Amino acid sequence: MLYQLFQTMTDLAEPGRQFAAAGLKARPLFGAFGQQPLAASLFAALDMTAHTRLGAERPNYRIDRVISGNMDVEVREEVVAATPFGDLLHFAKEEGAIPQPKLLLVAPISGHFSTLLRNTVQVLLRDHDVYITDWKNARDVPLAAGSFGFDDYVDHLVHFMGEIGPGAHMVAVCQPCVPALAAVALMSKEDNPATPLSLTLMGGPVDVRVNPTAVNDLANQHAFEWFENNLIHSVPLRYEGRGRKVYPGFLQLTAFMAMNSSRHYDQHRALYQHLADGEVEEASTIREFYDEYFAVLDLTAEFYLETIDRVFQRALLAKGELDYRGQRIDCSLIKRTALLTVEGERDDICAVGQTSAAHDLCTALRPHMKRHYLQAGVGHYGVFSGRKWENQIYPQVRSFILEAC
Repeated sequence: MLYQLFQTMTDLAEPGRQFAAAGLKARPLFGAFGQQPLAASLFAALDMTAHTRLGAERPNYRIDRVISGNMDVEVREEVVAATPFGDLLHFAKEEGAIPQPKLLLVAPISGHFSTLLRNTVQVLLRDHDVYITDWKNARDVPLAAGSFGFDDYVDHLVHFMGEIGPGAHMVAVCQPCVPALAAVALMSKEDNPATPLSLTLMGGPVDVRVNPTAVNDLANQHAFEWFENNLIHSVPLRYEGRGRKVYPGFLQLTAFMAMNSSRHYDQHRALYQHLADGEVEEASTIREFYDEYFAVLDLTAEFYLETIDRVFQRALLAKGELDYRGQRIDCSLIKRTALLTVEGERDDICAVGQTSAAHDLCTALRPHMKRHYLQAGVGHYGVFSGRKWENQIYPQVRSFILEAC
């Protein structure tokens, strides 16, 4: 009933948001008075009120052009392969653009749409032919489409790499580092021609036993049944996925915000002040971030629960005990896929050491095919977004992929 209660409260608050939005549109009618300090504060409050709604539709990537190979080239989105739970989306450059290494960017399913990696895509597009796993909101997937669990995630990665073809690379961000490593191990075992030339793991929970964070502690403070009984809810009747068991995106967002509640409060306080002071550019920067951050998707119950169990509670891959559809995943079979791991010094979600643990699992890789990079002064999101990602981390990723080609 929690999901339905949340939906009811959202519906009841909608008239207030519409009233606030109407008030903002009327601001020009007040002329000079509308710019006075008291009126500016009132309109800032209306602006904040009008934007209190969580979104459940995927935002646009808004990537139309990119500087690539010293050329300003047009970019268009193409769905190369589609399943009920996700698309393989290609950011295709216009004809005549310089051929570049193909790369699959593996996005997490953690309450946000893949567009959270917009800046990651923008930067990678400079020197690569980029594809991304564009996951769909489980709320909108009919029950007839079946289930989607951890093994299905691995299936999607293998299938998508096959669609891209031989000679490509894979970059996984955060949560999917474990299924990405498992997929490469599986493809290596089967001598799949589409096995990636390189695998880059960025801020992912390969071994959560190393330097446990608050996220890891939460996963182990409760028995598996607690997550199943308290966090799994049914999609309301109004949606295509009615009746599907999911971990709602609004609950995941609440958990993320609770971890850094003071920071989010300060940011919203700053947003209000920028609006009241007429500082449009500064307000837009914060607003754009939260418009993306508040666009949430639901996770299928099976994927969420299996991830909690296999990755965060039992750390099966790190122990060499992870099974995929009845067969053991053996990372020592990875022999021709170069491995780069990237971590952030201040990452409070996947701490230092959790991602680099992948090197201990890939025992057959020669030393020159392994590399680790620790970025000073960044937290979790700074690993794949922002200035240090663009100016310091990305050059490491770019050169590593180039060497593996």
